[in-house]
Amino acid sequence: MKSSFLKNNWFTLTMVLGMVAGAVTGWLWPGATVLEPLGTIFINMMFCVVVPLVFFSISSAVANMVSARKAGKVMGTTVVTFLCTAAIAAIIMYVIVRVIGVVPSGFEAIEKVEADPVNVTALIVNFFTKPDFTDLFSRRAILPLIVAAILFGFGVQLAGGRETPTAKLLANINECLMKTMRIITYYAPIGFFGFFAYLVATFGPEFLKGYGRTLIIYYVVAFAYMFIFAPIYSRFGGGKGATRVMWSHLFQPAAVSFGTCSSVATIPTNMEACEDTGVSKDVSEIVIPMGATMHMDGSAMSAIIKVAFLFAFFGQDFTTGRAILAIIVAVFSSVAMSGIPGGGGTGEMVLCSIFFPEQIGLALPIAWALGDLVDPPATMVNAAMDYVSTYIVSRYVDGKDWLQKKLNAAKE
Repeated sequence: MKSSFLKNNWFTLTMVLGMVAGAVTGWLWPGATVLEPLGTIFINMMFCVVVPLVFFSISSAVANMVSARKAGKVMGTTVVTFLCTAAIAAIIMYVIVRVIGVVPSGFEAIEKVEADPVNVTALIVNFFTKPDFTDLFSRRAILPLIVAAILFGFGVQLAGGRETPTAKLLANINECLMKTMRIITYYAPIGFFGFFAYLVATFGPEFLKGYGRTLIIYYVVAFAYMFIFAPIYSRFGGGKGATRVMWSHLFQPAAVSFGTCSSVATIPTNMEACEDTGVSKDVSEIVIPMGATMHMDGSAMSAIIKVAFLFAFFGQDFTTGRAILAIIVAVFSSVAMSGIPGGGGTGEMVLCSIFFPEQIGLALPIAWALGDLVDPPATMVNAAMDYVSTYIVSRYVDGKDWLQKKLNAAKE
């Protein structure tokens, strides 16, 4: 059990160790600012790999789909359910961070950044496109790059799909880039050590207080969301008696996902819970695998709290217009990008490229670090709510009384 825990969480543990060591070093040694290049090297290497990785991973995923037409009643209902619950989670987190704040009172913004006014027309254009092909391959154009990758992937799909040499080449390049990314992650603890030593030495311990407050808020909200909304969703999907049934099966997938930090690793446990509940295989065999890669309520909440922290960090006001944009991006990144290898990091790239394009070199590692630190409860919410979502989908596929029929059949 111990070796399994270390194997599943080695990266997070070493990263946290590097962050703590860097923070202590920066606190005790004002001259630790000289360690900034250690962090800069890591960030530069990541930028150089992440941008092509985004293009090749997405275009490869689309190009190598078994069929471009998988949508049916179950799949359509599943996607709508995922979008709705992710939006609810993001809005809840936004309301909470607006009410109580993610930084301590008296926190001084590290750097005042003037927020550009929200121009809807320009926003839509820049959101999805760039005027020149070469502009796409930039860390400041991640979302247009994603759109281009999707279009190219469908182009390959229409030209023959996974049997074409192009699809196989895309898959091979993507695999090579993933291996390259893995090599770079071995340097991550050293990079975070240098980065946090620089931050604390430069900006003082107030930065760490803000980090700690943000983490506490997220952990509390994540558990509260699961305990409050899991019963609501299960009652809506399964009717009378559904909440009691749900509670008798929820904790095992929640515990597995919290310990492994992997929604995919929780698929067998969730499938077993669905079978014991009485969810039809037509539903569970689509909802659970899709949920492991697309249903990310916890990730939507983490996206909002990251943006809120960065807004406070850079002295920007989290206004309504920008909040709506943040919620849209949070839902998009949690549902649409989570199935992509490295999708979580891609979502953070999108957030930072939209809101902090000029400060992305500083904003991105902060967002990455927050993302890794909140990963256990975020994954717990993601995976546990996959199981709960089968109740909602079953309601629309098998009828409102699907659970009562299963319970009555079990009594006979």
